[in-house]
Parts: sequence; structure tokens; C-alpha cells
Amino acid sequence: MATTNGVSNGMTEPCDVCEMETLHEVSIQLITEGGSGDNAQYSREPYRVRECIRCGNRDSTRMNNA
Repeated sequence: MATTNGVSNGMTEPCDVCEMETLHEVSIQLITEGGSGDNAQYSREPYRVRECIRCGNRDSTRMNNA
């Protein structure tokens, strides 16, 4: 579970690489799915993207599982 760190405005979350709670930058990005074509512009989905400040490990999770 993410918690707010009192020292900065970052979020502390567990990092799989560091194997401990570390500060992460968290953002939401729209990523196009479904390849290229006329309908590609309509296949964007929101992803939660996080990057560990300590080691730089980056991962994303799809927010809409429809």
C-alpha cells in the first residue's frame, strides 16, 4: 500500500528490485493499444506508471480492466 512520506511530496511504495519501501514518482498515462490503423486513436487506456527514485525501476499497471 502506498503511503505519503512526511519528508517530501513523494509516495513510498514497495520496490521489487530494492526489496524495501522507497520513494516513487507516480503518474497516469494514456497508452494506445491495438496497434496502428484507423481506430488506433480510440484504443487508448489509462495506465498507472511508477518509477523508483532509488534504483530507477519502472513499471505500469492498466487501470481499466474492461
